[in-house]
Amino acid sequence: MAKKGHRIQVILECTEAKNEGRPASRYSTTKNKQNTTQRIELKKYNPFLRRHTLHKEVK
Repeated sequence: MAKKGHRIQVILECTEAKNEGRPASRYSTTKNKQNTTQRIELKKYNPFLRRHTLHKEVK
């Protein structure tokens, strides 16, 4: 049987696109909930804005 890990799947959403009224880009990734208890913030590429922007974890 497979072990149940502490790794969960999360969705990252662009924060700058909301302010500009454009569609927000989303990425899915995994994180270890035991090591990283707070929400993830990463710089990812937003194709609608054509630049790298800050993406935050959505609930």
